Amino acid sequence: MPLKHAKSRAQFLKIVILSAVFCSTVVLGNVSLKFIPVSFNQAIGATTPFFTAILAFLMQGHKEAPLTYYTLVPIVGGVIVASGGEPLFNLVGFSCCLAATALRALKSVLQSLLMTDPSEKLDPMSLLVYMSGVSICFLLPMSVILEPSAYALAVQLANGNQGFVYWLLGNSCLAYFVNLTNFLVTKHTSALTLQVLGNAKGVVAAFVSVLVFRNVVTSQGITGYAITVTGVFLYSESKRRSKALSGMAAVVAAKEASSKGGAGEREPLLTPTNSNNGSVKDLLFRGGERV
Repeated sequence: MPLKHAKSRAQFLKIVILSAVFCSTVVLGNVSLKFIPVSFNQAIGATTPFFTAILAFLMQGHKEAPLTYYTLVPIVGGVIVASGGEPLFNLVGFSCCLAATALRALKSVLQSLLMTDPSEKLDPMSLLVYMSGVSICFLLPMSVILEPSAYALAVQLANGNQGFVYWLLGNSCLAYFVNLTNFLVTKHTSALTLQVLGNAKGVVAAFVSVLVFRNVVTSQGITGYAITVTGVFLYSESKRRSKALSGMAAVVAAKEASSKGGAGEREPLLTPTNSNNGSVKDLLFRGGERV
């Protein structure tokens, strides 16, 4: 697939903004993991569809069916319930995770604009190429300034354990495929659908977190997360039904237009008219065209 070049300076500026939002999302998400467990982090992240729905409406004018918006209530409500029962609750971690969640929603809407708007359209691979380069320009200087010993530590780990390099390489490859898949899903569905589907990943991550890190969970926390997951499945069902109804409506509209078009056809008419020289000529009308 050939690389599509940015059409204008304004479009490239949007790519830079998208990259900055992406970097901020990753940084804030990692910071939150220092203060709160992965399971709680994923529960907060499940509210991303709520922010995405609001931003998609404000920035794209994209409207969902009323039932779809109703399904977002248990998604958000479940996180509120889970937060009250989280024994390792930390305000800094919660705030960073919530900010990362909102920025993740903004990222989804921005990338949807760049891939679906006819005037801005970019294919997923080209957008990923541009974002990768810009993200390096953002993250590399910040890493050198904020974590000057990180590179020496990475070299030390690589020398002491050869498996570290393979794990790092595997992690990078997975990150690439995750981002590419995100772009493809956004292009062919919507930003909101992407975030709701991502919550399925959150369920698995939370479960694995409890098994691996043995972090304490309460019945209230489990109940809250269960409510959120239920909202996710309700959303998926609502989208499926809305899509089916839209398809049926399109078929009915096409049939009505076809029947009206057939009924509107007129027989050719011969109309006698006086010309300038007084002679009578026949004028043939076919529909709305004069021959």
